Amino acid sequence: MIALYLVAAIAVFAAIRVIIEKNTARKLPYTNVMNFAVAGALVLLLDHPLSIVAAAAYFVGSTLEANAIASTYAGGMKR
Repeated sequence: MIALYLVAAIAVFAAIRVIIEKNTARKLPYTNVMNFAVAGALVLLLDHPLSIVAAAAYFVGSTLEANAIASTYAGGMKR
């Protein structure tokens, strides 16, 4: 149970930093930390073998989303 509390504390810290931070480029790493914390909390909260699959799917989807946001913020693909 302590691991869940630790993951939740990290997620809350990252959420506060995202809210407080003014620079968008500095918000992105904290957004990724929140995504990782949610994936970790899924595994710790759900007591089922498929919770690992659900957490992996969430992790992959949130990583792709974060990469798309970062790519758009950086100017997208250069043609």
